[in-house]
Amino acid sequence: MQVQRLIATVEALEVIEKLKREYGELVFNQSGGCCDGTAPMCYEKKDFHVPSRNIKMGEVGGCEFFIDKDQFEYFRYSQIILDVKEEKAAFGNSFSLEIDEGYQFITRSRIFTDEENKSLA
Repeated sequence: MQVQRLIATVEALEVIEKLKREYGELVFNQSGGCCDGTAPMCYEKKDFHVPSRNIKMGEVGGCEFFIDKDQFEYFRYSQIILDVKEEKAAFGNSFSLEIDEGYQFITRSRIFTDEENKSLA
């Protein structure tokens, strides 16, 4: 059984597809905090330079997903689940593309079982 470090909910995939139709290729980045906070941010791929210290966790909906090196160490033994929630109050309160559509991407996580840890690449 191959375990994936990164997956997305059906709802998140639907929002990703909507954004791809409007903006083209996308990329996700989850930074270590500060100005960006720790929420995953969705950008047009052509407009975002991935910081060299970030690690590619995988892909969701055909979009690369990067995470800060320190955050990766924290989540090393966890599966990241990209989800989305309606967020009308956040309108314009982020650089992430989904905000203007009334959504906010969030990550959830769960700890891998011992068996799953053994099968990680």
